Amino acid sequence: MNVARLAVRPSVLARRAEGTPNVASRQQPLKSPSRFLQLPHGSPVADCCPRFFSTSSALCCENRRTPASADTSGTKTETSQDRYSTALRLNKEWAAQTAKEHPDLFPTLANGQQPQILWLGCSDSRCPETSLLGLKPGDVFVHRNIANIMHPGDLSSGAVIEFAVQHLRVQHVVVCGHTSCGGVAAAMGNKQLGILDPWLLPLRQVRQRNLSLLQSLPPEEAATKLVELNVREGMDVVKQKGVVLNAILERGLQVHGLIYDVGSGVLRELDTEDSEEAIKARLTAFATEA
Repeated sequence: MNVARLAVRPSVLARRAEGTPNVASRQQPLKSPSRFLQLPHGSPVADCCPRFFSTSSALCCENRRTPASADTSGTKTETSQDRYSTALRLNKEWAAQTAKEHPDLFPTLANGQQPQILWLGCSDSRCPETSLLGLKPGDVFVHRNIANIMHPGDLSSGAVIEFAVQHLRVQHVVVCGHTSCGGVAAAMGNKQLGILDPWLLPLRQVRQRNLSLLQSLPPEEAATKLVELNVREGMDVVKQKGVVLNAILERGLQVHGLIYDVGSGVLRELDTEDSEEAIKARLTAFATEA
């Protein structure tokens, strides 16, 4: 599959390039979230996860969804059980319609899979990769986690990457972040989040290394910039894996970085092409032999 099918548009935000602070020094204190992230009401980041900008430590507000018990309009609100039952009913309708439009699809999938794309994305419910790419079941192999963070030692993502690259022999690996990301909003602040603290650590380290740049931007632009930096960091982690390096060298595997705009549904491709020198240096440092 040609990755050109992932139609992208240029970003509406101007890119700002600045020098990266010395990681070792860490002498510049972080501004507190109350100063660094004063987002106006109605902004995408604040509306997605306002609890990061208050006293609560919950991960996401689910867009301030009003519970059914709070409905005072007189209109019956769908309960969680109704939603589940509706989902099962819609599945039957979807399966029947898909089988009608593509009669060979399900019998073919029953015999195995041959996806050409490995998608490494965020668990956010607004970012369903197969739907937003306009593809079908069997087209995309997927791993998603909170804030699409690629931990070098994470067995889950590592196993998915190795299986997809070595056994399924995908042609494209995509690391995708998205706007209004709750995990990024959490990493921009300093609240204690329990088990999420060690998970978000690599993202907070990216924030710290680029602190001067992020603090020079308006809050919403800073959040989007951190999304982009996180994708680039994830790509570096992926391209340090021996199985990926070997596939790049032997059969031209490509690694891509994308940003999904949840407000428009459009993907933006990052400029991530490596120079020959960078590829050779990475091979020298990380390539392994059987």
